[in-house]
Amino acid sequence: MGVHGRIRRAAILAGAALLVTGVLTGCDAGPEPEASEPPPDRRTPSATAEGEPGSPGLPAALTSQRPDWKRCKAPQGGTDPGSGWRCATVDVPLDYAKPAGETIGIALIRKEARDEGRRLGSMLFNFGGPGGSGVDFLPRAASSYEKLNSRYDLVGFDPRGVAASSGVRCRTDGEQETTHRTVDMTPDTPAEEAAFVKDGAAFGAGCERRSGTLLPHVGTSDAARDMDLIRHVLGDGKLSYFGISYGTELGATYAHLFPENVGRTVLDAVVDPTADSVGHARNQATGFQRALENYLKGRGQDPKAGTERIARLLQRIDGQPLPTDSGRKLNESLAITGIVTPLYSESSWPALTSALDEAEKSGTGNELLRLADAYNGRDADGGYDTQSHSQRAISCADTKARPTAADARALLPEFRKLSPVFGPFLAWDTAGWCAQWPVDGEHETPEASAPGAGPILVIGTTGDPATPYEGARKMADELGEGVGVMVTNKGEGHGAYGESVCVTSTVDDYFLDGKVPADGKTCS
Repeated sequence: MGVHGRIRRAAILAGAALLVTGVLTGCDAGPEPEASEPPPDRRTPSATAEGEPGSPGLPAALTSQRPDWKRCKAPQGGTDPGSGWRCATVDVPLDYAKPAGETIGIALIRKEARDEGRRLGSMLFNFGGPGGSGVDFLPRAASSYEKLNSRYDLVGFDPRGVAASSGVRCRTDGEQETTHRTVDMTPDTPAEEAAFVKDGAAFGAGCERRSGTLLPHVGTSDAARDMDLIRHVLGDGKLSYFGISYGTELGATYAHLFPENVGRTVLDAVVDPTADSVGHARNQATGFQRALENYLKGRGQDPKAGTERIARLLQRIDGQPLPTDSGRKLNESLAITGIVTPLYSESSWPALTSALDEAEKSGTGNELLRLADAYNGRDADGGYDTQSHSQRAISCADTKARPTAADARALLPEFRKLSPVFGPFLAWDTAGWCAQWPVDGEHETPEASAPGAGPILVIGTTGDPATPYEGARKMADELGEGVGVMVTNKGEGHGAYGESVCVTSTVDDYFLDGKVPADGKTCS
């Protein structure tokens, strides 16, 4: 887990349920402003010289690319996207300071708009992470976007450093398994703390050894520059974009860098752009505790007593990990991960109840371990995906902060007060990510101001555990007056589109007809 990565990973895993099977509710809003003009329809770009607007300084060899769409191959460890989907690769500069230098390929997947005569252009998606594969995930989530697909080409991509786009790899499956089995992510003794620090250093060294050339160039700003080149080679005058979780940070960074190229844009489950790395951890301790208390209330339990009960369970597991049918043990770190996962979607709350009942009543950890494995990207054969590798690389490329173990220790009293269940994990996690990273980070907090951009819908859910609601209002304010349009969803879960019929219809009306809702619209 992590403020910029691992704890947001379940946005990908819970996404299908979150986007497809959520409970739909009504909304309350004021009158809608009139529709704006649709974006221009440019399926194929014209050849351009160097310095084409939106791609300053890029050589014509890049700006004149034409994606070669072919039948997709199933991603490693993923599923065949099926008919209707086509894949391509777009070359981008490894280093935008050297635009004519070495290039890397960005993997794309596309399903063309069904109504060619009314087509509005391409819609680019990012589902979060960071480190999530859009090439793998978009086809699995596409049933949620059938209405949008009527007039937009749905386009997913693997950002640089992710999966098929020169994915970062830092350690072997065996090393990953050893870490999950032996390293206590909430160390209580000097020996456990030393092992924790050593593991973080080993991870960074492994990244440098295997992916060192790429590490300085996987940050969000470079991914946003890639998006603008993708926009151009797809033939779109402006970028239509749907970002979820970390995808909201990426979308806001794009808007800051290319405000003149911002088309219809929606940011759902919004990252607080004003928070530094410790601030993100603090926000998530607050958000996950809030979600846990809402879960407990929903089960007719006293939130304070229920929290204390779960904290005692974790303490017992820390002293004596629970057995499982697989022969693996459920330790405290895995148990916390298993508890986090179903909090991402209210539809998954029954799975949390069942897993906690098994652990407390039977003294076994099968269900919590299964939830943790899903979160950690572990398959039945013990193989791991590399999303956590990409997450750390992107996160550490973004942030200048390098908290130490001593810094994390100093946060413990505050974080335990915020959440006895998740606080210590998140406090220690601030030091587990970038403390000994081999390259410097770009900034303290990302820039999100986008003067001159068109209206961007910013959707916050009041019970969001991973990107708490308060961050959405801050994002709308940071984007600027007349740009950030705030929509509040009164509900639970990480993301609102597909969960709330009100939010879903608002977003559809905006993307399809250009209807911008009143700032402050509330769905309940």
